[in-house]
Order: sequence, then C-alpha cells, then structure tokens
Amino acid sequence: MPSTALWNWSLFQFQSYLLVLMRVAPVLFFMPVLSSTNIPNLLKIGLTLTVGLIFLPWVLIDPARLPKDPYSFAFFLIPELMIGFILALSVKMVLAGIQLGGQLAGFKMGLYLANVVDPSSEVNAPVVSQFLYLLTLVLFLAVDGHHWFFRAVGQSFLLLAPGEIHLQPAMYRHFLYLMANLFVIAIKISAPIVAVLIFTQIALGILAKAVPQVNILMTSFPITIMLGFLFLGLSLELIFPYCEMLFQEVGKGLVSTLLPLMRR
Repeated sequence: MPSTALWNWSLFQFQSYLLVLMRVAPVLFFMPVLSSTNIPNLLKIGLTLTVGLIFLPWVLIDPARLPKDPYSFAFFLIPELMIGFILALSVKMVLAGIQLGGQLAGFKMGLYLANVVDPSSEVNAPVVSQFLYLLTLVLFLAVDGHHWFFRAVGQSFLLLAPGEIHLQPAMYRHFLYLMANLFVIAIKISAPIVAVLIFTQIALGILAKAVPQVNILMTSFPITIMLGFLFLGLSLELIFPYCEMLFQEVGKGLVSTLLPLMRR
C-alpha cells in the first residue's frame, strides 16, 4: 500500500497519484452541483487532490506497465482522463434529458421565451427547464446520488486499473445508447404536460369554431399556462421516483456494463 507521506514518495508513487488524479479530476469538475461556475476552481482543485489521496492506497498499479519516458507517460494519462469524462458525462446526459423535457413542456405552455440565468453555466435557460433542473439537483443530493458517483469512481479502479483500458466498439455503441436515451427521458418527463395541452388546444379550437364571439387568442394563453403548471405540479409525484431510478441505473450501469467494455 503506497505511503501517503508526501516527502517519502518514490517516483512510482508520484506517477500512481497522477494516474488517480487524471481519473478523479474530470468527475469532480463535471459532477452535478460541483460543476457550477459559482464554486471556486481552487475549491474543486483542493477536493480533487484530497479525493485522489483517499483513493490512492486502494489502487493497484503494476510498475511494469508504467512508461519510463516522460512523453510516453503523458500519453499514458489520456485514457484515464477519458474514463473520468465518461463517468461524468453519463450523469450529465440524465440531467440534460430532464432539461430537454422541461424545454419541451415550456414550449408547449408558451413560456419558451421566458428565460432565467442558469447558475451552473451562467447562460439563459427556459424557466420550466431550469425549474426541473434545480429540483433534480436537490433530488440528486437527497437520494445520495453523489455517494453513488464516488462509489462508481472507486469501483472503476477495481474493474479498470490504470493501464488496462482498451476502447472497444461495444463501448461506443453503449455510449450511443446513452445519448439516445436522453431523448427518451425528455419525452417521458414532458409527456403528461404536452398531452394535456394538446387536448386543451383541440378543445379551444373546437370552441373557437362553435362560439366565434369568444376571443380564443387572448384566453388561450392564461389557460395553457395555468393547466401547464397545474399538471407540472401533479406530475412531480411521478417525476421524482423516475429520476431516482435513473440515477440508480446510471450508477449500476457504469459499473456493470460500461466499464467492463473498456477492459483489455
């Protein structure tokens, strides 16, 4: 087990620590909540160094696998960075699907141009999308999603020790499946609101033909917004368990499916 006393470290232990950091750093910098630009980079760097020290004693690295040449060792670090990015992007895709679902619902409610500033990225985002995104972040912390995240990182070192990574075609297919699942999540999140508003617009169209004296254009806006928020609130009881299931599936899927596909 490597010594954690920095002044006693050998070159091999320092190289091992760099390999661990290369996998941990992307995860922490792109992890939900921590990826916010409101959190100082100095804090993220300190947390990365600390988490790397925690994982280091439990990571088994074969000294014979490590290149002796500094340039070769630099290329040796690239696969570790890719593992970290894949772990982070897998959860980011779930959150992106939820945001897209909020955008679809907001567009149908007529609130697509009602934007607020996203505190995590400092860009404008539709209000319904941002509402669902912030609720999902709270849920992510409430169900200990960050624990699943760190557990997946720890298990990744057991399944894929540094130097044992091999990118196979099956891994790319699985990653494409995760990207396609983003749109499935968005449709499931927005389906109750969109379905209700479609039937509402059909009813308003029939009413406009039956009673031409009614100004449907002016009355439809408050009706669709009111019904949209009403069914958004009612559907939260279904959205929360669904999001919790998604986070669990991502955590288990990374360990059981995606990471083994990268093994030599």
